[in-house]
Amino acid sequence: MELLRKWLGHPEDIYNLLRFKMGGYRAVMPRMDPDSLGCGLRTCYRYLNQTSRSFAAVIQALDGELRHAVCIFYLVLRALDTIEDDMTISLDVKVPMLHEFHSYLYQPEWKYMESKEKDRQVLEDFPTISMEFRNLSKVYQDVISDICHKMGVGMAEFLEKKVDSEHEWDKYCHYVAGLVGIGLSQLFSASELEDPIVGQDTELANSMGLFLQKTNIIRDYLEDQMEGREFWPKEVWSRYAKKLSDLAKPENIDMAVQCLNELITNALHHVPDVITYLSRLKNQTVFNFCAIPQVMAIATLAACYNNKQVFRGVVKIRKGQAVTLMMDATNIQAVKAIMYQYVEEIYQKIPSTDPSSNKTQQVIASIRAMSLPGSPMASRHHYSPIYLSCAMLLAALSWQYLSTISKATEEYVQAGEN
Repeated sequence: MELLRKWLGHPEDIYNLLRFKMGGYRAVMPRMDPDSLGCGLRTCYRYLNQTSRSFAAVIQALDGELRHAVCIFYLVLRALDTIEDDMTISLDVKVPMLHEFHSYLYQPEWKYMESKEKDRQVLEDFPTISMEFRNLSKVYQDVISDICHKMGVGMAEFLEKKVDSEHEWDKYCHYVAGLVGIGLSQLFSASELEDPIVGQDTELANSMGLFLQKTNIIRDYLEDQMEGREFWPKEVWSRYAKKLSDLAKPENIDMAVQCLNELITNALHHVPDVITYLSRLKNQTVFNFCAIPQVMAIATLAACYNNKQVFRGVVKIRKGQAVTLMMDATNIQAVKAIMYQYVEEIYQKIPSTDPSSNKTQQVIASIRAMSLPGSPMASRHHYSPIYLSCAMLLAALSWQYLSTISKATEEYVQAGEN
């Protein structure tokens, strides 16, 4: 019954969970007909669903040939990432593989059968993926190959190097996520569903990726520590602790939270670029594809800000909250209202004694200036009382059923992928 009590505290979540389950998801993530695909593409979409059921849904909602290009782009980068993550591959083998991986796209027989990673099927059946890559229009091939090359070089650079300065943090996030944003933007423009400026403005596209990656890195502090990974920049955390792992010690919690707040403030600097980028998009499916992860990220940062739980367990947004964001973030005014709502939530939590408080207030002021309320979304939680009453009654009668709703949606919220 604890779950039910949480829902009753957020009636808008109940309403939107019901709306989503009863067909509202089709407006955001319409299903694709697999029978319309050839054998190779069907296999690729199967791998897409196996490696990321969350991203698979929004990728398959894209229009036309862009859908296939983004699917192949994702699988190619997933294969590259699988090599980078595989600790059983020695560095003298891994580094050349990362550098040369883009060339394997044009080698029909290339595959790698020795990986121990869970997503190894994308390496073992790379010939199917590379064949479908070569079936794409050359304009798509050029983008995917170029990004794959740059990302492989960047991954190799950071294999034996920790993230020290904030500049290096930006550089690392550029290699693993900013380049994805740039590549996707170039694919959007190549498809002619979006204007050329979307693909040409690499600074904005980079910010889209950096905002998501930094959010994941901030949220996943404890998980990364438990698995021996460190992605928080030493230049920041060294002001609060002798070792990054010390932030998880109960006696250091106050300093840990101050460090957390400084990194969240750093990430928030990308939000104005995110708003500018999204304001340029014209195609609805592209907008949904880009906007949903960004509003999930700002909601996650709001949940993490000044929150000791980041150093004790997992901080995540509610499932109903995620569904609400997915269904609401369908136009730029709605996204601006969502951004405004969550930066206001952060603003209300800024401790007066926090060392970063002035910087946090300043960046929030710049976001406010771009996302002033007044759109229809400003009152998006004010549902008709009769609808809320019905929703609450239905939830009370079927809370156990609804607790299993949409596993893909929950994975989307928790996705820490590129």
